[in-house]
Amino acid sequence: MSKHQNTNEFRQQALQVLRIEAEAIAGLADKIDERFDAACLLILECEGRVVVTGMGKSGHIGGKIAATLASTGTPAFFVHPGEASHGDMGMITAKDLVIGISNSGETNEIVTLIPLLKRLGVPLITMTGNVNSALGKAANVILDVGVSEEACPMNLAPTASTTATLAMGDALAVALLNSRGFTKEDFALSHPGGTLGKRLLLTIGDLMHSDDELPVVRSDEKLSAGLMQMTSKGLGMTAVTDAAGVLLGILTDGDLRRAVDRHGDIRNIAISQIMTPGCKTVTADMLAVEAVNILEGNRITGLIVVDEMNRAIGALNVHDLLRAGVM
Repeated sequence: MSKHQNTNEFRQQALQVLRIEAEAIAGLADKIDERFDAACLLILECEGRVVVTGMGKSGHIGGKIAATLASTGTPAFFVHPGEASHGDMGMITAKDLVIGISNSGETNEIVTLIPLLKRLGVPLITMTGNVNSALGKAANVILDVGVSEEACPMNLAPTASTTATLAMGDALAVALLNSRGFTKEDFALSHPGGTLGKRLLLTIGDLMHSDDELPVVRSDEKLSAGLMQMTSKGLGMTAVTDAAGVLLGILTDGDLRRAVDRHGDIRNIAISQIMTPGCKTVTADMLAVEAVNILEGNRITGLIVVDEMNRAIGALNVHDLLRAGVM
């Protein structure tokens, strides 16, 4: 640590940065006007994709904006403006729309693309801190993201300006999301690996134990058969059915403990005498998250899956849902 600096100074500098960047974001509120509306309408009318471009720090922000748009219902991707001049311009079609990000509005790599975009007839939305710049003058719509100062003490490193641009991109994405009627289910479809995706997309049929993995016994069998099923299948329960496979009840570890308390020697007792009839059931097409609600609401740890004829076709327990990340 420098002898000229102490931890209190670190904190004061950090607080100064946060204050400047917070003010930069707050200042955007006055710039959400008819131009913002026009930008949203242009994007909604776009038949292709939104192509976001920017150099340096603006490029990093552009990549995040493109990703946010894409995950919230607006097809989008990022193109590096330098690469666009060397072949990647072919990724942009006449049906697309371009969002060009440049704080100065004079970034040469982006300005170079303007004639090509005009030739294709591609609409251009500019996010810039200089509305009178070359990029600003060429744009169909300008989104002013200018800030009074950077958080950098030399007022050089892009800090407050990139934060403001990122916030404007988020505002744009969320406004479009609401306009498109984008739902949690839509979000899950674009995030199938995430927790929300798992909660909203996985069905009970995806997780249940079926066929040879399904513990099942007939109600007229001896308890030893039920114990064998529970032990070999490892679910702590077994479905109890009639000869046609129609579910009559469930036999669980808890049923066994209660039976021992009541009868002592239960080796020769029929399963039908100690099973739980009318147990909670689910169907394979139900969402896994619905099974969570049933388990928690009834304070149980397992469920039998039935078909439309109430025949046992599967089983799952709390551990299956935990492994899948649903609870």
